[in-house]
Amino acid sequence: MRMFVLGAGATLLLLFMFGRLRLKSGRPVIERAINRRLSEGPYIVAVGGGTGLSTLLRGIKSFTRNITAVVAVTDEGGSSGRLRNEWGMLPPGDVRNCIAALAENDSELRKILDFRFDRGELKGHSLGNLLLLAVTEMSGDFSTAVERMNHLLSIRGRVLPVTTEGITLMGRTKDGLKVKGELSISEHGHELNEIWLEPLNAKPLPDVLSAVDDADVILLGPGSLFTSVIPNLLLPDFADKLKASDVPKIYICNLMTQPDETAGMNVVQHLDWVSAAIGKVPDFVIANSEPIPDDITERYREEGATPLYLDRHQRDIIREMGCECIEAPIMSVFESKKEGRVLRHDTQKLASVIFRIIRRFNED
Repeated sequence: MRMFVLGAGATLLLLFMFGRLRLKSGRPVIERAINRRLSEGPYIVAVGGGTGLSTLLRGIKSFTRNITAVVAVTDEGGSSGRLRNEWGMLPPGDVRNCIAALAENDSELRKILDFRFDRGELKGHSLGNLLLLAVTEMSGDFSTAVERMNHLLSIRGRVLPVTTEGITLMGRTKDGLKVKGELSISEHGHELNEIWLEPLNAKPLPDVLSAVDDADVILLGPGSLFTSVIPNLLLPDFADKLKASDVPKIYICNLMTQPDETAGMNVVQHLDWVSAAIGKVPDFVIANSEPIPDDITERYREEGATPLYLDRHQRDIIREMGCECIEAPIMSVFESKKEGRVLRHDTQKLASVIFRIIRRFNED
């Protein structure tokens, strides 16, 4: 099994490399002009994980290629969880999604990297996860493997795991119950009174800290509050670096609460947790203002999720915190074969809002 996975991954890696080299040799002039414009864009650090961060990246890569995506590595479920347990590697799923999102042709690459085996010993594993496993085995280090994938696929920016240490998400509920691991945290998120990482002294990658030094703006979210955004901020050195940075920090709120994890929480409560983790209130919070169709709202309510809108009371509280509210129509409805009509952030609308903030901040 081990030899098969490694051999297949290495072979596919060479195929990818050959394909990218052929593409580069025939690039037209207009593509080079676009790349030149993108290379002059602002430097962005985007922090998160899961579907939320990859959705964000697909939008902002249209404006700049100076992007560093800092990705959480606490995932325990699915293929990532199995590879973490069986091979001792950091969970690759969120990293894979972000690499695909920043690729030149993200839709085609995503189909390849997201291909999931449906039988045999590889059942449940995605091809992208196995590629990252293979390159990790070849290089001996997960961060090196991610860097090699960044270069191999010529993505617009770079993707970095926030740390290469094996970390575990821990929490304590208001009733004093101690919970361990991402899955348990997700189930008890709305009851949490405290959250931390073990080991407590885990260090972020040096390149992650350097990216903050170079940043023109720092984006936090969107994504699962306690299992995608907050885990990155629980590394003390990273939180201190973010707190000390004087560039604008923007928290991008989810469209809906998540069953169990953030059930019953409003935008202010989301912002409170993020602010506590950094030790500083973000400069802006972006929330959706677009009405959600009734049929979708009702279906999400049946699952335990409700829309996250700002009201006048919340706006007043947020302004008193020293944070500016940005409300905009940033929602899209997508047809999913498995889930039907689902909500997602509109990548281009959200990116446009972010870059309006950046231009305004630069003008001031």
